[in-house]
Amino acid sequence: MNALTLRLGASAHTAASVAVKESVKVSAASRRLLATEVGTDSSEKSKPEKRVRKEFAQKLKDGPGFADFVVGMKDPLTPDQVMQKAAAASQDKIPGNSRLPRWLKTEIPTGGNVTSIRKTLRDLKLHTVCEEARCPNMSECWGGGKHGTATATIMIMGDTCTRGCRFCSVKTAKNPAALDANEPENVATALAAWGLDYVVLTSVDRDDLPDFGANHFATTVEKIREMAPQMMIECLTPDFLGTPELVERVALSGLDVYAHNIETVEALQRMVRDHRANYKQSMFVLEHVKKTKPTLLTKSSIMLGVGETDEEVRQTMKDLRSAGVDIVTLGQYMRPTKRHMKVHEYVTPEKFKQWEEVGNELGFLYTASGPLVRSSYKAGEFFISEILKKRSAAAAAAAAAGKKPAENLRDIAATIATEERSKSASSDASA
Repeated sequence: MNALTLRLGASAHTAASVAVKESVKVSAASRRLLATEVGTDSSEKSKPEKRVRKEFAQKLKDGPGFADFVVGMKDPLTPDQVMQKAAAASQDKIPGNSRLPRWLKTEIPTGGNVTSIRKTLRDLKLHTVCEEARCPNMSECWGGGKHGTATATIMIMGDTCTRGCRFCSVKTAKNPAALDANEPENVATALAAWGLDYVVLTSVDRDDLPDFGANHFATTVEKIREMAPQMMIECLTPDFLGTPELVERVALSGLDVYAHNIETVEALQRMVRDHRANYKQSMFVLEHVKKTKPTLLTKSSIMLGVGETDEEVRQTMKDLRSAGVDIVTLGQYMRPTKRHMKVHEYVTPEKFKQWEEVGNELGFLYTASGPLVRSSYKAGEFFISEILKKRSAAAAAAAAAGKKPAENLRDIAATIATEERSKSASSDASA
């Protein structure tokens, strides 16, 4: 009985399964038939819709153009002309995170002298701030430029700084590599071979060294003076933490110009510079140089476009002049990478011209002010070299006449400025 019941149950289950399968087949067939019918109808209906879209596209094509929407113009601008005009107008005021305005665009550094200098730098394992800081004036400086005064800025004491200023692209470390004892002689050898007229020596900060690198700096100047006595030497130094005897060591090493940058106005020092640098310390360095050697030319630089006000810039220039600074340069801050602080403003060339006039009014011997001006700047170095040459010539003439040479630097600077303006006016007239 139980076996018979099980067999009957199994037969019933099998029959039910067959019935379900047949039902699924019929349902699937119905769906395929329905889909075929719907597809056929949809295809037939889509033809008029395609015609409508095609007709609409043709109407747009044949409809009014850009010129039909421009009124008040005899010859309407083309779309390309409108875009060019808008791009040019937008350059007048550009926020800090936009593309560069036209007055900040320069050519890529090329030329025989650039190639030659680069090769020597690599061979002697030397560094230049021109390359490390991505300076836009490299081609002009290394190639001689319109003044014919070839210059370069050599960065000594390695390529790694112990400080982390927010505007600077030089790499940083707490304990950089040890100083190269052969570097002073290598630098002097390279400079003598290049035949440069004017060299700027600068360096990274080396707070890891007992003397912060002051003796290395001075030794390099002394070696250059031995191998290239005719070369004019400018030193753009760190602050040596404001240590007087270290400032004196460099100031008395035989250089012609002592430069130290204030960088920005007093209110923005902590935002822009490393916490170990400050406004009063830098002012002290510049003032102490003048006390140590009054005949030494002193120089400093201010970056614009980092959030300063006009009154703050004017006050900084006054403070520099009170510290005895002879030469000041003002240039546009350029953001090296996205990791560095943003540009607050792109200052116009007209504004820079105003600051040049302010510098002249305050009594600086020379004020270099422009978007592409840097602390080590070609035109400024030409002007400084002319001052030094004329002063040397005047001293030689006075010595020949048995007289004491007069330190009339302002008269010399005024003479050079007049000569340059005259040359510029003649050049413009001939053009």
